[in-house]
Amino acid sequence: MNETAGGLGGATAHATPPRPDLDRFSGRLHGRLVQPGDREYERVRTVWNGLIDRRPALVARCRDESDVAEAVAFARDTGLAPAVRGGGHGVAGHAVSDGGLVVDLSEMREVGTDPARATVRAQGGCTLGDVDAATQRHGLAVPLGVVSETGIAGLTLSGGIGWLRRKYGLSCDNLLSARVVTADGAVVTASAEEHRDLFWALRGGGGNFGVVTSFTFRAHPVGPRVFLCQVFYPLARVREVLRACERYVAEVPGEAGPLAVLGRIPEAGEFPAEVHGEPFAAVLAVFPEAGATAGEAGERALRPLREVAEPLCDLSEITDWTRAQRFLDGDYPDGGLYYWKSVNTPGLGDELIGYLTERAAVAPSPASTIDVWFQGGAMARVGEEETAFANRRAPLLFGIEGNWDRPADTERNVAWVRDTFTGLRRFSTGGVYLNFPGFLEEGEQLLREGYGRNYERLAAVKAAYDPGNLFHRNANIRPGR
Repeated sequence: MNETAGGLGGATAHATPPRPDLDRFSGRLHGRLVQPGDREYERVRTVWNGLIDRRPALVARCRDESDVAEAVAFARDTGLAPAVRGGGHGVAGHAVSDGGLVVDLSEMREVGTDPARATVRAQGGCTLGDVDAATQRHGLAVPLGVVSETGIAGLTLSGGIGWLRRKYGLSCDNLLSARVVTADGAVVTASAEEHRDLFWALRGGGGNFGVVTSFTFRAHPVGPRVFLCQVFYPLARVREVLRACERYVAEVPGEAGPLAVLGRIPEAGEFPAEVHGEPFAAVLAVFPEAGATAGEAGERALRPLREVAEPLCDLSEITDWTRAQRFLDGDYPDGGLYYWKSVNTPGLGDELIGYLTERAAVAPSPASTIDVWFQGGAMARVGEEETAFANRRAPLLFGIEGNWDRPADTERNVAWVRDTFTGLRRFSTGGVYLNFPGFLEEGEQLLREGYGRNYERLAAVKAAYDPGNLFHRNANIRPGR
C-alpha cells in the first residue's frame, strides 16, 4: 500500500540534486548522508510498520541540532520534501517518503533528568524506553505511551495517550518547552513564555510546524514497583467487563486508566496452552503510584477489575514500571503489518457493545484487536482550547488495530479495519486520535474532526511558521489565509 492508496496523495518524485550540492551538504553534516546504493540505505529507509515501503532520495542521519537545521535548509532550497523521523514507530509511516529527504533524528537520543525540578529533557530521536530508563533512576516518570519502542516525538506532538493519562494527563500536557527548527531555518524555543502560539500548536497539532530537536517535560513520582493488571475474560463476558471499567473510572477519578481489549489469545508461552486462540475481553491497567508499597496499593485498588467473572487467565503482577511499559512490546514487532483507525464516543450502549463483539469475532487476523480506552481524569481537566489536542472530554476512545504478518492478507485486514471504523462512526459525536490514523482517506474532514474548534487557529500558526507548507509529510494542516 503506497501513499496514493492511503489517501494522502501520491508521492512526488524529485531529481537527485547535483553531486557538488550533495557533497557540500554532506560535508556540513556531523552525521551521515545516506543515498540509494549505500550499504546502510535499506536499513535506514525501513520503519516499524512493514506496510510502509518507500524509497527516499536521501536520508540525513542527524547527530545534533545543527545537522537538523542544515537538512531543513537543504530540503527547502532543493525542493526535496522532508519527512521527519523520530522513533519511526508511527503507524501511518510519515517518517519516510518516496523521492524526498528523510530528516532522521534516530541517533539523537540523549536524556537529561533534573530530579530537583522533576523535569526531563529528551532529544527528538528518543523512545519511551530511553526516557523511562533515565527517569526511573530518580523514581520519576513522564506520561508517555504504552509501548517502549515508540518515539516520543510523534507521540507527544499528536497528544500522547498512555497509562498515566487519567492521573497526570497526556504527554503534550506535560510538555514544558521544545526546541524547534522551523521552515525558514531558524532554531527557536517554544514555551509558555516564548513563541507561545507555536508552543500551543505543538501540543497536539502534529509535525506540521517544524522539526522538534528536543522536548522538556514535567515528570511525576511513579514506581519503581507498580501493579500491572492484565486479566483475560471470555469474550462472552464483554458486557460485564466494559461496565466494570466504566464503574471503576466513575468511582476512582484521576487514578488508573483501564484499557479494555477485545481479541484472541495468542499462542505464546505466558498463556496457558488450553486457552490459546480463545476470544477474550481483557482489562489492562497500571496503577500509577510511587513508593515502597505502591505495588501492594495498586493490587488492592485494581482488584475490582480482576473479579468481574471467571477469567480465562490472570497474568497480573507487581513489577517494575519499566517492565510494565514493555509488556506490550512483543505484540508489535518490527516489520509487522499494521493498519489502525480510531473513534471517540460519548458512552457505552448495549447496541455499541454488541457491535464491538461482532466485529472482534470476525477479525481476519488473530493478532488484531479492538481497544477501548477509558479516558477522563487529568486529561479532561485541561480546557478544550488550552492546547491543540481536542475532544478531551470524550469518555471513550476506540482503537481499531489491524495487525498481521502476511502481505497476502493485507486486503482483508485493511477492509476489516475500514468497515469497523465506518460502523463505529454512527455511535460517535466526532473526533479521532491522530496517533491512530491508519492512512487518512478522509483527508481534511477527519483532521477537522480531530482538532474541532482548534483547526482554524492551527492553520493560522501553520501560516506563520510554515507558509509554504514545507512540512507536509504528516497529517497535514494547510496554511491558513
